[in-house]
Amino acid sequence: MIPDVWQGLFHGLSIALLPNNLFYCFCGALFGTRVGVLPGVGPLVTIALLLPFTFTLEPTSALIMMAGIYYGAQYGGSTTSILLNMPGETSSVITCLDGHAMAKQGRAGPALAIAALGSFFLPERWRPL
Repeated sequence: MIPDVWQGLFHGLSIALLPNNLFYCFCGALFGTRVGVLPGVGPLVTIALLLPFTFTLEPTSALIMMAGIYYGAQYGGSTTSILLNMPGETSSVITCLDGHAMAKQGRAGPALAIAALGSFFLPERWRPL
């Protein structure tokens, strides 16, 4: 018999992996990246700007979409830092140093990929690029 903790985890995953919730997560990440690219607009401001889009959704889908918005905006700040050497927020300053140097060497794609993986797996203050 599965303990209650694992049952709850599997139940949450079964809800989060529904096709409509994955669609809302994708849309949130896409819109979050587009707004997060703007200089001076961090993840929290992006969530505040895109919050009205979640009002008509059911609560689970809205939270999943806001998580996608947050991670998309976190990655969007890295994009301007790597390609234009302009940090959009304070956490992207170090990304300018390493990421833009890689972009000047013709390795912008790997720099953006490292930033994408770093913004997904690591907290904002521990990102490598």
